[in-house]
Amino acid sequence: MEANKEKKLNIEKIKQIGGTFIGKKTMLMIAGIIILVLIIMVVLFSRDSSAIKYKTEEIKKGNLTVMVTATGTLEAKKTVTVGSELSGIIKTVYVTYNDRVKAGQILAKIDTSKLEAQLAQAEASLESAKAKQLQAQATVDEALLKLKQLQKVKELSGGKMPSQTEMDSAEASYRRALAELASAKASIMEAQAKIKEYKTEISKSFIRSPIRGIVLKRNVEPGQTVAATLEAPELFTIAEDLTKMELHLNIDEADVGKIKEGQRATFKVDAYPEQTFDGKVIQVRYASKTVSNVVTYTAILEVSNPELLLRPGMTATADILVKEIKDTLLIPSSALKFTPYTENQEKSENGFISKLLPGPPRSITQKQESFSKTEKKIWILKDGKAYPVILTIGETSNGWTQVINGDIKSGMKVIVEAVTKGK
Repeated sequence: MEANKEKKLNIEKIKQIGGTFIGKKTMLMIAGIIILVLIIMVVLFSRDSSAIKYKTEEIKKGNLTVMVTATGTLEAKKTVTVGSELSGIIKTVYVTYNDRVKAGQILAKIDTSKLEAQLAQAEASLESAKAKQLQAQATVDEALLKLKQLQKVKELSGGKMPSQTEMDSAEASYRRALAELASAKASIMEAQAKIKEYKTEISKSFIRSPIRGIVLKRNVEPGQTVAATLEAPELFTIAEDLTKMELHLNIDEADVGKIKEGQRATFKVDAYPEQTFDGKVIQVRYASKTVSNVVTYTAILEVSNPELLLRPGMTATADILVKEIKDTLLIPSSALKFTPYTENQEKSENGFISKLLPGPPRSITQKQESFSKTEKKIWILKDGKAYPVILTIGETSNGWTQVINGDIKSGMKVIVEAVTKGK
């Protein structure tokens, strides 16, 4: 009996201990749920209190400089390639790279030993032809004298003397003498022509500069054989006066209509990154160039180079001043790309789970409504709210756009970006 009594007491104690343990566990779970709900409510409240913040810039009045940017290559104003009309071996080269030369200055000479020998032979042939001419002239004089004597005898004899055969023979001798004289004269002319030809060829052996300038290229060395065929070999390249150069720019077809002769420009080259050079448009060529399906047109800038810092072949990036608008209303160009979220977009972006998930701020960029090229919508921030304004715009340059017409004024805040928190 006592044993059964003791067993019942133990069972009751276990029940009491278990009930106490279960009650504490339940209370802890309930408290945890309450704390979690409170945290969620705080997070949601704090996020909804400022879900979107706007970034703005001031509308202002100022000057707008419209530029067209293009790249190109510096070239000498006039470049001449010097070749040779004469074939032969280069005997001497008198100039090298960067040498300044005058018009007519000898740059190189071709060996003329063979030509000089041929000239001497032609001069000897001329002397021989002259001697033959003298001999032929003497023969003509002798034949003419004999013919006249026979004619005199015939006249005095009343035609009885000399015989007709003798007269015919004298006349034939005279004609032969005249022919030999003509042949001798022709030989003289031929020899003179040969002499002139050889002298001309010898004069061509002196390769001269056709202009005053600087030697840019030298493609020949002493001992080199030059073969002048249908096309003269290029021996030297000479640039005329590098103190004045040209910048050949590749203008995109979308911009070529803005470029006019007389427009001012500035440009830079990699060799002098801190220095800016000036130029002026002197020509816009009609011929187009197509590279990788990109159509460009060539604009020529006149460039002053008094210190000879610029060199032919340098790549340059130029800004051409096409228009300067004074005292106009300006808005940041980024404002033209901004459109605020709609109510449905806000709901989809600010759902329950997304509000709970942490993350960095994210900018909002929406596609602008379709307007004409000159009619655009911007959003003005007033009293914390965004209000749309329709504008007529003009030129754009360096991140600013001209306003031609619209219900805005200087000092207003225009929205350029919106940032959502927690995204």
